[in-house]
Amino acid sequence: MPDFLSAELLALREQCSKLATDTLQALRDDASLAPDERASSVRKASQAMGVYGLTQSQDTAALTLLVARETLAAHGVGHLPGLFGADAGILHAVPEPLASTHLAPMLAGDKRAGFAFTEPADAPRPTWARIDGDELVVSGRKSYVTGGVHAHFLTALVDVEGQGPSMVIIDTDRPGVSIERRFASLDGSHHAAFRFDEVRVPRHHAIGKPGDGRGRALAKISSVRRTVAADCVGTAQWVMSVVTEALQRERRNGPLGQHDRVRLRFGEMRILTYAARSAVYRTARLADSGQDAVNESIAAKVFASETVNTLVDMAVQLVGGEALVEGHPLEAAIRRVRASRLVEGDTDTLQVNLSRGFLDLGKGRL
Repeated sequence: MPDFLSAELLALREQCSKLATDTLQALRDDASLAPDERASSVRKASQAMGVYGLTQSQDTAALTLLVARETLAAHGVGHLPGLFGADAGILHAVPEPLASTHLAPMLAGDKRAGFAFTEPADAPRPTWARIDGDELVVSGRKSYVTGGVHAHFLTALVDVEGQGPSMVIIDTDRPGVSIERRFASLDGSHHAAFRFDEVRVPRHHAIGKPGDGRGRALAKISSVRRTVAADCVGTAQWVMSVVTEALQRERRNGPLGQHDRVRLRFGEMRILTYAARSAVYRTARLADSGQDAVNESIAAKVFASETVNTLVDMAVQLVGGEALVEGHPLEAAIRRVRASRLVEGDTDTLQVNLSRGFLDLGKGRL
């Protein structure tokens, strides 16, 4: 096992397991609940168990977050909205007045934020801003802003004239901000594409030092990649539990798991799960040690996301046609996990970036 966890982390794992089995699984399966009602109930249960706030402290270790996310996903509830509070992310340590006007309300749940990093492929240039006295005048477009439809403000990567890339807070109710498109993904997540037409924001809405925006954005993305990896390895364990139950179920000709052909595939699935968990745990420990773990976070995210997609596909093959019937746990998992190979960088692009990091910059390790 890659765990070797402290007593505190073992207690957290038990705590998350209890939250899942006592409350969250029932909320997940209650078809009478509206999405907002379910999310509210999940949030209250998570808060009561002391899990909700784990993501809101900058002092929470990467390994702690991994244990919590993996455990919840292993119980089939890691995808439920409302499990964790918004983290400070790019707004960490912002000075006043931003600490009061944006950070505090976001952490309290009174305001929602969207992360606007990617431009659409047909954008003529990256989102930019000119300086006009005490204001930045922002123009451009951003695509695939997760949660953007309901966001009160965006933290957007903007190329500020004469300064370079900066992360800029843009309130979505400012004149010139518009949503070009609203859309949902296969996994059930919701997104928006934004347009900025001469949007005026105070210059103090630019976070950090001039020109350090891309580094700030990539640090957040690296953290999110570890989150994706944690969810994937937890989901991999959940898939294994679903398959194990199916293989042990009595059938007319005996349990499916008695056949060597099935055991061969099942053994491969266990090996893949073990390898993915080992990689993700090692990456979390590297991040907690203070070392540069950007490339390792890429590797963990790619391997874990590719692995869980492979496992779900193999599970469907073993379980058979019933796994494709609408409402079957594996049918829902197919839709949910597919997005993991694209979120925060598609697999091919990340593998190229990983090669560039080592060959050109000497970054990364095996």
